[in-house]
Amino acid sequence: MADAVERPRKAGNGEDSVYWDKSKNRYIGAVSLGYRPDGKRLRVKVSGKTKTEVRRRLRDRKKELEAGVKSSATYTVSEAVDDWLAQGLKGRELSSVGTYRSLATCHIKPELGRAKLRELEADVLDEWLDAKAKVLASQSLDMVHSVLRRSIAHAQRRGKVLPNVADFVEVPDGRPGRPSKSLTLQQAENVLRAQEGSWIHAYVVLSLLVGVRTEEARALRWEHVHTEATADLPSYVDVWRSVRRSGDTKTRKSRRSLAMPHQAAAVMVEQREKQQAEYVEQGREWTERELVFPNEVGGLRSALNVRRNFRRLLKVAGFAKPHEWTTRELRTSTVSLLSDHGIPIEVIARVVGHSGTNTTERVYRKQLRPVIADGAEAMDDIFGRATEEGTASPRSPR
Repeated sequence: MADAVERPRKAGNGEDSVYWDKSKNRYIGAVSLGYRPDGKRLRVKVSGKTKTEVRRRLRDRKKELEAGVKSSATYTVSEAVDDWLAQGLKGRELSSVGTYRSLATCHIKPELGRAKLRELEADVLDEWLDAKAKVLASQSLDMVHSVLRRSIAHAQRRGKVLPNVADFVEVPDGRPGRPSKSLTLQQAENVLRAQEGSWIHAYVVLSLLVGVRTEEARALRWEHVHTEATADLPSYVDVWRSVRRSGDTKTRKSRRSLAMPHQAAAVMVEQREKQQAEYVEQGREWTERELVFPNEVGGLRSALNVRRNFRRLLKVAGFAKPHEWTTRELRTSTVSLLSDHGIPIEVIARVVGHSGTNTTERVYRKQLRPVIADGAEAMDDIFGRATEEGTASPRSPR
């Protein structure tokens, strides 16, 4: 009796099966992992140009399944980013969400969006980041990488991918960003005299002489502005709120009460009297709950509206290129003017609401001088020199 022809043994559960599919012109790898709770066979298939590639993909899929990952061969980077933007940013500021969405739309989706997340490799990300480093500043490049990394982490938490490939790459240095500027003493004096009597003048005076953030000034209400000085207490402003969704200031140490220089207190008195007069003229009741710098309908002003009005003021003040300045640079000017006058960096950090001195010194301060004085008193001293040179003396607060 002739020997029986030995047939290939059928792969058992958990064993790999690799075969050539002529119709697809590729090798197909399959592994049976038993049955689902509904009785259907749990069978995983992958494909590749070589048997080695197929076996590697099978090993990866089995690792994912053992870790509880249910990745999809069609789940893309674009879908992962969209899911994170929709589900992973709950409670975040709308402005922050808008920034992340813009970065994803402009820099991630056009070049990586179609890539299958499961197949995304570190080498691809390295090349992508190197290309982006030629067009983006370092801070923007870090943010773009962060959006991608957090999007993949969001997919990880939902079992859609096993490794976070964005963790395996180093972010290169990008292009130098636009350095922040600081007003010189002469420029600051010109700014403080421009458009006197307007709300933007009062806004600039408060921001420059006291050091509040634009988000804090926009949310400021009259109940937190104390212009009446006493023998024991100077005029001061409570910087307790901001336009952030929670209403809180940026950090715990940002919540502070700051003495106002005489000029700032006098201007705030004028701003309050002007607003009260407008309310009387309109037949409305004014209360201390009103915003100090409201928009035309009494609500919060947008950052864009403040920036536009600030640049108009700079034009009146004689600036050749007002479009190159932002309201944030009023704070850098506050820090630089105080530092130039000799105020300790620790005092300046407390005035502007920094949790430590590192940011104050690294980002905001433009000059270094010996230690001699303190915040509001220094501003009176700095701009008091203008009075000695013939400029009209600011009115004392009532």
